[in-house]
Amino acid sequence: MKTFDKVLIANRGEIACRVIRTCRRLGIRTVAVYSEADADAQHVRLADEAWPIGGPRPQDSYLRGEAIIEVARRAGAQAIHPGYGFLSENADFADAVAAAGLVFIGPSGASMRKMGSKAGAKELMAARGVPVVPGYTGEDQDPARLQAEADRVGYPLMIKAAHGGGGKGMRIVRERGEFAAALESCRREAAGAFGRDRVLLERYIENPRHIEIQVFADSQGNTIHLGERECSAQRRYQKVIEESPSPFLTPERRAAMGAAAIAAAQAIDYVNAGTVEFIVDASGDFFFMEINTRLQVEHPVTELVTGLDLVEWQLRVAAGAPLPLAQDAITQRGHAIEVRLYAEDPAAGFLPGSGRLQTLRLPAPGDGVRIDAGVVEGDTVTIFYDPMIAKLIVHGEDRPRALAKLREALADCVIVGPKSNIAFLERLVRHPVVVDATIHTAWLDRHLDEVLPAVDAAPDRDLLAAAATAALLHDEAATLADAAGSGDPHSPWAIADGWRLGHAGDRLLVFLHAGERVELHARGADGNHVIRGCGEAIAVAAARIVDGRLSLRIDGRARRLRAYADADSAAAHDGEQRLELQRVPGFRFDDSAAAGAGDRVTAPMPGRIVLVRASPGQAVAEGEELLVMEAMKMELSLKAPRAGTVAAVSATAGEFVEADTLLLSLEPQA
Repeated sequence: MKTFDKVLIANRGEIACRVIRTCRRLGIRTVAVYSEADADAQHVRLADEAWPIGGPRPQDSYLRGEAIIEVARRAGAQAIHPGYGFLSENADFADAVAAAGLVFIGPSGASMRKMGSKAGAKELMAARGVPVVPGYTGEDQDPARLQAEADRVGYPLMIKAAHGGGGKGMRIVRERGEFAAALESCRREAAGAFGRDRVLLERYIENPRHIEIQVFADSQGNTIHLGERECSAQRRYQKVIEESPSPFLTPERRAAMGAAAIAAAQAIDYVNAGTVEFIVDASGDFFFMEINTRLQVEHPVTELVTGLDLVEWQLRVAAGAPLPLAQDAITQRGHAIEVRLYAEDPAAGFLPGSGRLQTLRLPAPGDGVRIDAGVVEGDTVTIFYDPMIAKLIVHGEDRPRALAKLREALADCVIVGPKSNIAFLERLVRHPVVVDATIHTAWLDRHLDEVLPAVDAAPDRDLLAAAATAALLHDEAATLADAAGSGDPHSPWAIADGWRLGHAGDRLLVFLHAGERVELHARGADGNHVIRGCGEAIAVAAARIVDGRLSLRIDGRARRLRAYADADSAAAHDGEQRLELQRVPGFRFDDSAAAGAGDRVTAPMPGRIVLVRASPGQAVAEGEELLVMEAMKMELSLKAPRAGTVAAVSATAGEFVEADTLLLSLEPQA
């Protein structure tokens, strides 16, 4: 096979690690680039060599095309793989790579320009007879013109960033009076995320499905598709569950969409991997949305059902080789599903998180389970990039078995540090709209409360006993390990039961659950305890943890559960629900620091202040937007906690602030 000797990967995180794995298997040396925030990142450690390219912000590092090309030259790389995001769909960067005598592993800049703009793509597809949603894609971006076009298209309609993706720069407008504010917000977000604020308008189709076709083309004129992926489970246009094949498509619809996707790729002389995205209404009619001129985040589900390595195909095609297989040789087996594990807090509006991954336990790969991750335990999820921790992909003989395997794999996940969306995903994949494959792209935004974990619910009795027992076993093991290190393991000070000084015959365990203090008292040792708290006593006997599974008897009844504990946390999972507890020192919890919070607006996370809408002396209503922050490539609206008068504003537009920074205060209430 004609191939490369050395490839530079112009990306970070899990996709950079993913490309490195295939390159290593093919004997291709890899060059990584990294920002100041990523100096110790996994893609840096996995590559054969890695070069610094600038500061932590994307515009100071991963978006600096000229710096990346210079590294490729100096390192002796022959080609650049852009991954997804950052410069992957930047036509100017693709042209610059070619001009430097290097190979861009993706389509040409000319093809990108035809598809990089959603507006241009819709116009081209309409000219080719591909169904498109009615709308406006013109270059006249005067707000008055856009308002007039919106009125012509009718409501509800969608405002979309013309050069966007990943759910950024999109707004639904349901009536005329909402348009101006939505347009301003959409343009601002688009400019921040993509550097261009052009938008397009299109009729909003209620309750559609999102189905995309993976296409591949080579420089010899061969174009094929590798089947579809359904991504209808979305929240605010961000894909949550991706699967292949689609449970909605009939063979006839699948064939029609595949043919349309191939025609779209051929219309722009496409080469390499791409994805043609469609929305599909309840009757099965499909409409072109866009072509993503890159590898997709969800490409692993296609790989699992086809048995192909799409990154290897990308490398082969970029090196000038023909497609490895013809259309009639593409076969699919079984069903694959992907979910993304994020550092985010579903209970707080999915606020992105950051911080050190104190514990990261993921299911072991194999037997139909695949993990694509860019971090390991001890790494930090930074504030500068997407907070994805890992992609969890499963494969089963059919969809029900794949869903069962996904539920088991999610139950094996433990993340301690930043909050995660695991419990949310577990509830979602059990919901009837997912099990019965009836979910559409708007369902989650309308019914989110049905799948959000009940954070205020009292802990399940057995799960609480299991988590507490795991904590007791951890503490006893730590005590014995310390004693062994002291040189006298037989010392009575090594005994981890009630005799030991400080236990006073009764060991105090203090946890936080959903912000509430849970205090337990335990007596006993070596897996045999009586645990008192929450108004009752629970007898635990013969408790042992082996390979993450806790076996024990609770009040004489034998149970086997997943359980984990360390110095900072404890968790238990019974196969259907999980309990996660934060461990705190055994002193009384003082919440006096939270007093007066109703008079303060603080930064919920590190980020940049985009707008300040309030000034000292201004009267504000409860829920009124006071400031707009940008964090994790998203806009956050900070609102008044109560009605009152602004006493002071401590933030200015453009300023970067840390979490919990005081931004604005209200006059104290009488």
